[in-house]
Amino acid sequence: MTFEIALVLGILAISLILFVSEVIRMDLVALLVLCSLAVTGLVTTNEAFAGFSNSAVITVWAMFILSEGLTRTGIADIIGRQVMRLAGRREIAMIIVIMITAAVLSAFMNNIGVAALMLPVVVEVARRTRIPPSRLLMPLAYATLLGGLMTMIGTPPNLLISEVMAQNGYAAFGLFDYTPIGGVIMVVGVIFVAFVGRFLLPRIKTDRGRHQSQRSLRNRYKLQERTFMLRVPMESILVGKTLSETRIGSATGLIILALTRYGRSEALPGRQTVIRGGDGILVQGRVDQFKELQRWSDLVIEREAPVLKSMVAAKIAYAEVDLADGSPLVGELIRHAGFRTRFNISVVGVFRRSKYRLTNLAYVPLRAGDRILVQGETEAIAELEKFADFSAVRPLTEEQLSEQYNTEERMFVVRLPKYSDLAEATLEKSRLADVFDFRVVAVFRDGNLKVMPRGDEVLEGGDLLLIEGQHEDLDVLRGLQELDVETKVTANLGSLESERLTLMDATLDPRSSLAGTTVGELNFRERYGIELAGIWREGGPIGVDLAEERLQVGDALLMLGPRDRLQLLSDDSDFLILTPLGQDPPDTQRAPLAAFIMLAVVLSVMAGYAPISVAAVVGGSIMVLTGCLTMEQAYRAIDWRAIFLIAGMLPLGTAMQQSGAAAYLADQVMLLLGESGPWPVIAGLYVLTAMATMIIPTAALVVLMSPIVLSAMAEMGLAPETAMMAVAMAASASFTSPISHPANILVMGPGGYRFVDYIKVGVPLTIVVFITVMFLLPVLWPLTAASP
Repeated sequence: MTFEIALVLGILAISLILFVSEVIRMDLVALLVLCSLAVTGLVTTNEAFAGFSNSAVITVWAMFILSEGLTRTGIADIIGRQVMRLAGRREIAMIIVIMITAAVLSAFMNNIGVAALMLPVVVEVARRTRIPPSRLLMPLAYATLLGGLMTMIGTPPNLLISEVMAQNGYAAFGLFDYTPIGGVIMVVGVIFVAFVGRFLLPRIKTDRGRHQSQRSLRNRYKLQERTFMLRVPMESILVGKTLSETRIGSATGLIILALTRYGRSEALPGRQTVIRGGDGILVQGRVDQFKELQRWSDLVIEREAPVLKSMVAAKIAYAEVDLADGSPLVGELIRHAGFRTRFNISVVGVFRRSKYRLTNLAYVPLRAGDRILVQGETEAIAELEKFADFSAVRPLTEEQLSEQYNTEERMFVVRLPKYSDLAEATLEKSRLADVFDFRVVAVFRDGNLKVMPRGDEVLEGGDLLLIEGQHEDLDVLRGLQELDVETKVTANLGSLESERLTLMDATLDPRSSLAGTTVGELNFRERYGIELAGIWREGGPIGVDLAEERLQVGDALLMLGPRDRLQLLSDDSDFLILTPLGQDPPDTQRAPLAAFIMLAVVLSVMAGYAPISVAAVVGGSIMVLTGCLTMEQAYRAIDWRAIFLIAGMLPLGTAMQQSGAAAYLADQVMLLLGESGPWPVIAGLYVLTAMATMIIPTAALVVLMSPIVLSAMAEMGLAPETAMMAVAMAASASFTSPISHPANILVMGPGGYRFVDYIKVGVPLTIVVFITVMFLLPVLWPLTAASP
């Protein structure tokens, strides 16, 4: 093994570890691979960036645009009507029609696009035919993968395999060279799922009809057991305050569904709604979490405690720090930035709009150049200059603090009663810092002073706490204690079925930029005028502490709000709506035009007038020109993560061939299987590829496997077409887990699937496809000797 081979294999091994661990996002891993190859001289500069001009990469992004054009022109509505007409109401017929429809579309459109296109249609068909969506959605996802096998443009691995063949001096696979074997596999796959696999699918029942559908959504997400009423006493401290000032929503993680007053109900009241005595506030969330916060009203203010304040002042310091441009903290929310764990300090203010913002800091995103007011022990403040995260550190004097921050007014001492319910509780569970911006600066106990206590600090009866915050917020905290909790509110749930307040099921579009964003960051109430009431993930609901949850592709999202607000989401490209709300059907006027453009692209390639990359770009441009979609929609349709992933990994394939790493790995395969003959080698390469789809993106996998296959076949003196076709089939048949392909993830939440459901159906289907491929290859792609 030469040094170059070892270096390439090292880069390959590190990239695989990063792909599997997901410590770094996959497209960034690909770019790092590209940079490593260029810096080490394993590829030239032109070779490093050749992936961005590769015809396969160009075709992939052009196909995204063509697929979006077909979607935007209302093809989904047309397909839905045809599916209902052809399939009737029988489950087996429905599965067959849905799978064949999705497979045929996937032969010419992007797999993920077809899955996103068909998902709302299939959910609506399931509702009308009273078939559980769990019986139809996994077949839909698998059909998009089976259909992609049938043409060169059906899936990126097929395009990449064809391009690799051409780059290495072999005849490239044509547009329909995949069709004979891919078509048979598709038919076999549909038959298997319809007649065998459906018995392995879960049956998650739903109720019937519109009102029953609303009830079904409440039951599925377990809303009824988490809905209760808060009654405001006539003489409450909260009377006269707005809902925003009471912190009822933010303090407890509750969703305010409605406000009842004098027998009338206001759905989703605004944050500035003023509370009156006798009001009933219908909320959803955890009663125990609300009562946990109520316990903090036991705190008693100690009006005079100058000795304790002076003791703390000698140990605590403040400073202004400027956030450096290159800091990883840029873009993070303050609550996620980890100032306490990284620097042993707390953030007490951020300078915005010519003054310090001192409240509601938890969800403030940090920006480069931010001036941040921090607090910590004097030693921790002195250490800040050592950190590259801060471009400047300015310790503040007492005079500066009094002038800019009013330290004395924001510091007060409270005593924990000896027999308080808070005894033996920790600070971490209190949510005081997140909600009221209370910071426990010090704990005085048995003559000992502990400054800057951590979240795991256990409180004891009799403790004196030096708290930094606003006095009036402590009154609000006492007001929460006065609220009466009524857990039996069945009669009030009728408001959820009214025209003013409706439940709607949705999921993230696979290309949504919201994936990875926390619910708290999005702030659905402010952004959309609705509430996110629940998340269904991996076979179960997540209904508590939603603010901390990061949205994932495949999540089913339960939205709650006025019908008109919910209907606006149907125009938001970040979401796919699964619950019909009577929206106007899409305008299908340009659907024939879009279909004609797609047909022209295919025919031009078949006739040899233009290569597929040129035809696809021309077709996409004409779709924009004719108004099938706008240029902004075209840009958004392209999955740039996939483009950068492919373009970044292609140089690794080049390096593997030029360094001899591909030949080295092929030798290891031959040592293991070579004596058994060519067919066991091809079968071994197929199995290796199929197994790797569970952990490696398929496009990257094809780039890695192609040079190994070429070297192995060359060593045996055989033409590579047969083995390359086998690897193409294996890479695209990703059925065994939800993470094998985005189409599988997309249906996971709406179908209510668990990880094990994919194994139950996907593993047998993978075995059936493998047997079919190995049976067909000798017939359709027999082995031939390599050309001299």
